[in-house]
Amino acid sequence: MVEENAIVRKFQKELNSGTVSLVVLSLMDASTEPLYGYQIAKLLEAQAEGQLPMKQGALYPVLRAMEANGLLRSNVEPSTSAPPRRYYSVTVEGHNMLAIWINVWGNTRDFVERVLSGVAGNGSQDEEREDV
Repeated sequence: MVEENAIVRKFQKELNSGTVSLVVLSLMDASTEPLYGYQIAKLLEAQAEGQLPMKQGALYPVLRAMEANGLLRSNVEPSTSAPPRRYYSVTVEGHNMLAIWINVWGNTRDFVERVLSGVAGNGSQDEEREDV
């Protein structure tokens, strides 16, 4: 049998793959200035209240993919105290896509909540299940 923690980690990873882009785009759209990866990671950590469901390194492929899809643009700027930094900002297309993603997320969230409420409402969660 697969270890329970491994199953939970796999489930969390699957959930993350669909939501990280939404969260990052939303956070960046609310920003008044371009942000570099470490800043974005720290803002995500602050919102997560210590429960960030992803590693910081997983953020960079998401940023690159969003830029490749035209949702973000970036530019590299020199830094006096560190290596050059790549700053990201939301494009008009990214801003428009965010509105669509928020709607899709709301529909998905509502559907999942309806299903889970129905399951909880009929007592199925507490009953023992037999393997068929």
